[in-house]
Amino acid sequence: MTDLNALQQKAAEDPEHSVLGDRRSRRLRAPSRSRQRRTSVIVLYVLLTLVSLLMAAPFIWMFLTSVRTPQELADPSMSLIPETWAWGNYLEAFNAAPFAIYARNSFLLAALQTIATLIFGSACGYAIAKLRFPLAPWIFGAFLASMMIPFYATVIPQFLIVRFMPLFGGNDILGQGGSGWIDTWWGLVVPGAISAFNIFLFRQFYVAAPTELIEAARIDGVGELGIWARIITPLIKPGLLTVALLSFEQGWNNFLWPLLVTTSERLRVIQLGLSVFRQEAGTDFHLLMAGTTIAAVPMIILFAIFQKYFVNGFVSSGIK
Repeated sequence: MTDLNALQQKAAEDPEHSVLGDRRSRRLRAPSRSRQRRTSVIVLYVLLTLVSLLMAAPFIWMFLTSVRTPQELADPSMSLIPETWAWGNYLEAFNAAPFAIYARNSFLLAALQTIATLIFGSACGYAIAKLRFPLAPWIFGAFLASMMIPFYATVIPQFLIVRFMPLFGGNDILGQGGSGWIDTWWGLVVPGAISAFNIFLFRQFYVAAPTELIEAARIDGVGELGIWARIITPLIKPGLLTVALLSFEQGWNNFLWPLLVTTSERLRVIQLGLSVFRQEAGTDFHLLMAGTTIAAVPMIILFAIFQKYFVNGFVSSGIK
């Protein structure tokens, strides 16, 4: 500090040495700024590590419970780390119910809903974002308003529509006399095929796309379908991947709707299959956690692989 004051006084007395004094003072201040920056980075990493451990705690507890024995779970003084790693719980849980059928149904449900969302949701988002017609703002406002309505407020009307679907499941033209779409793939897939939130995301991505390309394509005689499919949609690949991941995750983890519209085991999904471990006599927590871990692993792997594209998709869509 004494050297810095001396340099400043010397620079004031001798203007020729002012530039040299400024450089010397910057070199003296540089180590202090470097230490502050290093300290800030360390504190940030410590906070992020603590938050990450807090967020991962339920998954860690689920995994550790899945490899414990029933006797160890019944012991109130059990340690955090299992004394015996019972890896056989996974095989026992897989054999306790036809999880291969449940996993297949969950995959088909998630895949079909994802494909429908990418096709019809992107077309709707493009129309709202780039086509100019008087009702576009009102339609977009209706989508935003529908996002405020919780699913549990609409589940009964949706169930009634599926139940009284005309000309399906033995129903007549008025929707009477049969079961409609109950216990069919139509009733399982169609009601959740497109969501207002995914359309909103697509609209945000299409708004950021250059309108000049659309106008040039129209001048060249390309139709709106061709502009949407071959020109604009390839430009929003991060958006397509983001919506695909969200839609697949929603279909894979769906529980309430399959519970309402399916009655046979051939259409039961993996989330419903976990209920076999919960009985009136008690719950087999070690098998339940093993089955839950099996159900969670595919989504964890997907998000780990596509995490970078998922984050970039949200950033480019303008959602903070």
